[in-house]
Amino acid sequence: MKIGIITYAVDLAALAKKAEELGFDSLWAPEHNAMPVHIAPMSTTYRMHLEPDGMPQPLYRSGQFVDPFIALARASAVTKKITLGTGVCLIPEHHPLLLAKQVATLDNFSGGRFVFGVGAGWLREETQIMGGDYDHRWGQTREAVLAMKELWTKDEAEFHGKYYDFPPVISFPKPLQQPHPPIYVGAMTAGNVFRRVMTYGNGWMPWLYTPEQIRDGRAMLDKLAPEFERDPRSIEVVAVPVAAEPDVIKQYEDAGADGIVVFVMPASEQEMLAELEQIAAKIIG
Repeated sequence: MKIGIITYAVDLAALAKKAEELGFDSLWAPEHNAMPVHIAPMSTTYRMHLEPDGMPQPLYRSGQFVDPFIALARASAVTKKITLGTGVCLIPEHHPLLLAKQVATLDNFSGGRFVFGVGAGWLREETQIMGGDYDHRWGQTREAVLAMKELWTKDEAEFHGKYYDFPPVISFPKPLQQPHPPIYVGAMTAGNVFRRVMTYGNGWMPWLYTPEQIRDGRAMLDKLAPEFERDPRSIEVVAVPVAAEPDVIKQYEDAGADGIVVFVMPASEQEMLAELEQIAAKIIG
């Protein structure tokens, strides 16, 4: 079972170095680019909170999110082994021509340690402010990912879609990982996520799913794999976030998760390093 950590609003350099020393497998950075002051009431499905351990309820309103690519670049400079991932990058808030270059550059500079966690966003106001089409955000995400795959794998790439359209271009650098870094599709609700994973992903990264939901999702991925001519064993499942308790982690492992990610509360550097050591003592042998 792979065990990673996720946090926000902090310089990841010191945390990444300590996480690698303690034996964590991965470090993830989430993304929110501009948090609207005025947000319409949301259903409980989309309230970003943890129970009972507590990611603070104001998290999604705080706007205190660093840029994940710059943060992970900092982390890559002080580490050698730990996997670095976006958890997740909000694809409709980026243009694929720019995003493809960011991903490929970070993958090169990290020595091929980048995992591209992708999502479509859950906050209408933010998506719209950033120029995305909220009602069709997953279609926009699909096009962007397919366009980036063209840019990553071809010397001269072009793409012609509904949301993105560009003539033949040269995009440098290419990712170090070939054909491209693994793409993990994140979601808080199931819907068509499993078909999205099969269409353009290498993994499923559900948010706030129970072990029972992970087991059901794993079964659905296994069922769909033959239809898409995919090996079900090649599709990884990473649950985010999971309580730092050995018995809880075992439940996710038994349910079919290949990895779990633990949330580390933002605080001072020394406080976070101390919390990381406490977590490692509990769940890493």
